[in-house]
Formats: sequence, C-alpha cells, structure tokens
Amino acid sequence: MPDYFVHESSYVDDGAVVGTGTKIWHFSHVMPGAVIGERCNLGQNVVVMPHTRLGNNVKVQNNVSIYEGVELEDDVFCGPSCVFTNVINPRSHVSRKREYRPTLVRRGATIGANATIICGSTLGAYSFVGAGAVVRGEVPDYALMVGIPARRVGWMCQCGVRLTPADGVAVCASCSAEYREDGGRLHRVDSPPLQG
Repeated sequence: MPDYFVHESSYVDDGAVVGTGTKIWHFSHVMPGAVIGERCNLGQNVVVMPHTRLGNNVKVQNNVSIYEGVELEDDVFCGPSCVFTNVINPRSHVSRKREYRPTLVRRGATIGANATIICGSTLGAYSFVGAGAVVRGEVPDYALMVGIPARRVGWMCQCGVRLTPADGVAVCASCSAEYREDGGRLHRVDSPPLQG
C-alpha cells in the first residue's frame, strides 16, 4: 500500500517515484522516471513527465504540465495553468528531443497563474513571478518579476511579502528578516547566503 494519496481518476505509472505524504488529485498523470518528493500536492489535471524532479513540499496547482528537463526544488509553488517549455523552436514535423533545454526552479520560488517559463531559465531561490509573466532567462534570488517579457520590479521576502529597500537595506514588515541589496542582487543578512 503506497504511503501517498492518488485520486482514483489519476495514474501513477510504474517507474515513477512518489514521496511519503504526497497527494495527487483528479485527472493527473505521473509518468515513468518522474521523481516527486514528500508532502507535495498536485492539483487537478497535472502531468509530470519522465526525467523531471520535484523536491519536497512542492505545490502544483490545476492544469500544469511539468515537461522533461524541468526541476523544481523544495517548497516551490506553481500557480494554476502556469506553463513550462522544453524546446525553443518546436515544429510538429521535426523531432527536437535531443535539444531539450533544462529549467531549474530553486527552493521556495513562486510562479503565478498563467505565467510562462521559457526553457533554459533558472528561477532563483524565493523569487516571485507574477501572474501572466513570461520568463526567458535568469531570475535572481528574491526577485519580483512581472510583465512580458518579465522584468524585475522589486524584491520579495522569503516569507512572501514585498520588500522596500532604503539605502540598500530592507527589513520585512511581516517577519522582520533583514536583507541587503548589492550589485543588483539581494542577500539575507541574518542567515547564511543561499547556495546555488
């Protein structure tokens, strides 16, 4: 008996790895070779393709496809109908499976509803991509990204509250975490630097 939940309308194929406490809801499909961590929650109509990896405590909302080459680290949030790609120049009549570009979403990042993440991108730890944005490159840790193409318009705290730096320093109004802005990057002062 598995130690995770799969709704009766969903499929988890042989060869997929699903962690303890994970929940897979209606009409979803986890394919062979996919690795899903512990305590994840996959909403309705989610597809997880082969050679993908989801860390622990990942939340994937309804209508999201995790394509081959995508890796989501721990505590990532994928909003409803957000989109990942894995090929830059798809054509129906041309096989480009050898041209897949990897996408990495680092720990704690949030991707808003209907946002699109173009393959080859790396989203930094605790970054926040607004609803409908189109990301096509590197996103710094803690960055708040909006628009088409996405651009950084500010910074977000690890707890998910927008920061307002003054003279290069920001203190979160919610959790009191302290950050320093330097050279277009944000670093948390009261904890070790993020790895990655």
